Amino acid sequence: MKAHERIGAALTAANDAGRPALVPFITAGYPEPQDFISTLKAVAEEGDVVELGIPFSDPMADGMTIQRSSFEALQKGVSLKWIFDQLDSAQGEIDAPLVMMSYLNPLLAFGYEALAERALAAGVCGFIIPDLPFEESADIRAALDGKGLGLIQLVTPATPDERLRTLCEASRGFVYAVTITGITGGGAGLPADLTDYLNKVSGLSSIPVCAGFGIREAKDVAAVGKHAAGAIVGSALVEVLERGGDPRSFLGSLRA
Repeated sequence: MKAHERIGAALTAANDAGRPALVPFITAGYPEPQDFISTLKAVAEEGDVVELGIPFSDPMADGMTIQRSSFEALQKGVSLKWIFDQLDSAQGEIDAPLVMMSYLNPLLAFGYEALAERALAAGVCGFIIPDLPFEESADIRAALDGKGLGLIQLVTPATPDERLRTLCEASRGFVYAVTITGITGGGAGLPADLTDYLNKVSGLSSIPVCAGFGIREAKDVAAVGKHAAGAIVGSALVEVLERGGDPRSFLGSLRA
């Protein structure tokens, strides 16, 4: 099984067990770098797939919570190389497939071929790159494909149908359906017309669809789960970690 196929398999297994898949997001190295692996293990015990945020100085798709966590992690010396080294130290201890969410610059600086090789060795299965347009993704996609890693595409309610079809066909692992036209961490909840949108994306995609942005409570996960394979929970979890709360119990409460 290719690395990116592990992502889809984990999401499908959750659905086969009669529940929406849960994809928690954490900022790597936040709130304290020395707790990164223990936090990751705790989150991976409850999550079906874990999204690891790579700290970046200008995270344009993210709201204040994730911006703040990213800034603090950078201040404490967290880098892509450091994250890979930490993952190496925990080899075989984390069952959930890992997906890295990173803006393009750190990946470009690392080098695409080196990135793909290092990611595969560290147990990473795929990448989400919010500031990389599909039309400019051929080079990194080729490097990732060469190692069986997935480049996960994002779609939004504003994506035209033809482009939506293209992105669904190109995506590997899952399709990331952004629920709103905006940034992460909003408090307005899920939009009323979410049903039609998620049904459309799920109907076009041959791989699982996961919805993210604005998912904070069990009712949000349940609502998304009726029309998509899984729910991505980011800012709400980062806030729990910021407060020193227990990520396991919070994520468990989302399944209620």
